[in-house]
Amino acid sequence: MNSVRDALAGYSDWIKAFHVIFVITWMAGMLYLPRLFVYHTQTKPGSEGSERFKVMERKLLRGIINPSMIAVWILGPLLAWITGAYMDIWLQIKFALVIVLSGIHGFLARCWKDFAADRNTRSERFYRVLNEIPAVLMIAIVILAVVKPFS
Repeated sequence: MNSVRDALAGYSDWIKAFHVIFVITWMAGMLYLPRLFVYHTQTKPGSEGSERFKVMERKLLRGIINPSMIAVWILGPLLAWITGAYMDIWLQIKFALVIVLSGIHGFLARCWKDFAADRNTRSERFYRVLNEIPAVLMIAIVILAVVKPFS
């Protein structure tokens, strides 16, 4: 197993680069989808505008957010294993926050299903507040990854 880790260690900069790229695309989608929901709440179910939002939300979730999260979940733990950082407290806290962010991702997917079926019951204000949670988590995660406190 160490020979595999040693072989992959030569690619750690590439793995890190792609991890960061997919984190950026995941976060872009996680910040944009609740904003689309805010606007979607302002349309009448079944209207042309509502149907347009459904297409935008589906493409964003399935084409960008989901694949990006999958890539983050593959590359992040791989990078932690290659570098041995998985033992560091800062990374364990970061990992816990990424689990929370993934849970929010799942909740947003459920909200998307509600909009797709014209059965959303939540308010514009709910989605405005929800929109802030991924941003706060992102700030904490980036600080942990860059500053590496508790090292």
